[in-house]
Amino acid sequence: MAQKPNIPKGTRDFNPIEMARRNYIFDTVKSVFKCYGYQQIETPAMEQMSTLMGKYGEEGDKLLFRIQNSGEKAAEAPEKGLRYDLTVPFARFVVQHREELQFPFRRFQIQPVWRADRPQKGRYREFYQCDVDVIGTESLMSEVELIQIVEQVYQRFGMRVCLHLNNRKILAGIAEVIGAPDKMIDITTAIDKLDKIGLDKVNEELLERGLTPDAVTKLQPVLALQGSNEDKLATIQNVLADSEIGSLGVQETASILSMVARLGVTLPIELDLTLARGLNYYTGAIFEVKALDVQIGSITGGGRYDNLTGIFGLPQVSGVGISFGADRIYDCLTELNLYPESMLEQTQVLFACFGQDELNYAADMARRLRKEGIRVEVYPEVAKMKKQMAYADAKQIPLVAIVGGDEMANQTVMLKDMLSGEQRQVTAEQLLHLLKK
Repeated sequence: MAQKPNIPKGTRDFNPIEMARRNYIFDTVKSVFKCYGYQQIETPAMEQMSTLMGKYGEEGDKLLFRIQNSGEKAAEAPEKGLRYDLTVPFARFVVQHREELQFPFRRFQIQPVWRADRPQKGRYREFYQCDVDVIGTESLMSEVELIQIVEQVYQRFGMRVCLHLNNRKILAGIAEVIGAPDKMIDITTAIDKLDKIGLDKVNEELLERGLTPDAVTKLQPVLALQGSNEDKLATIQNVLADSEIGSLGVQETASILSMVARLGVTLPIELDLTLARGLNYYTGAIFEVKALDVQIGSITGGGRYDNLTGIFGLPQVSGVGISFGADRIYDCLTELNLYPESMLEQTQVLFACFGQDELNYAADMARRLRKEGIRVEVYPEVAKMKKQMAYADAKQIPLVAIVGGDEMANQTVMLKDMLSGEQRQVTAEQLLHLLKK
């Protein structure tokens, strides 16, 4: 008995309607990226493990997919893995191609990534990221532009979202003032799970990670901070008054919020001091975007990294970027029924023919229409008209051009509107005019 075909857990097939929806997402983000001068690149699905390891924190490193060497002598071949995100390969790309690039370098990248995670709703082992980064400048205007990009993308989708903002320098300052400066990564890794596991579990994890009970107690007011962005900044500024790095983080955050307000950005922004983003390479502003009308995790995230290229031999090159999670955005747009009907770009007209001569006639007319950019199908075999009409109906093709002997003699087609049932004789020119409308 033949084995039933299946695919690995955490992966998916996409049918034509699903692909039309995905392409709508990709085309929308691409068009916004291009408005800000970003250019597209691609990198390989696999990278050397030495490129990937140690960049994502202990949790992330566990989720790397390793590739078994083949086609190379095992002893000589460096170990390889599937990319976990697009940012680390981008840093490798920048260092490797730095002589060819103009800095600041603005790039976007839309490709799949892989994580050996436990599949669940909104979390897959293979999924697409739509990344946009600028590298080679420390200007906070870059962060402001990325916030504008977020606003524009979700406005085009018609989705209500909130952008959560924090700064890793603020988190470093907090670690400093509670007396645990060497525990910065432990603190950020734990509090990044606050949404998922709750305050009590986070506190337990902080203790397990070696923080003293006193340090955990001092951290509580920060985790519970309420009020407007201005109120939160004022409070945290007082808390971090004796921390140079923490005060710098407060200043950067205040500047970003001020510039965004001056530009009239209406996107809701919430200063969220529990936002940590678990990736070790972030050093400044960090962002996460959440949908307001769908129960799902972060749908966009990113931040500033000051020395990601340094690990590849190009130190002191600062960059900032964000990643749009295409798969989660897909799930949100589906749940909210926000896809425009026009995105399907289905066939505009189907030629249905009574015989082989008519089929040849239709193929020639279809060729001329396609040259004008019309989406045309010719039913590829002589079959009962009922079968051909059922095909057009199933594919929701709005018009059927019926070809019989009379139509061939008159150089016309019988055009049937599948919605109204109305039929009329039209010439090739009239058909083209109708379809272009």
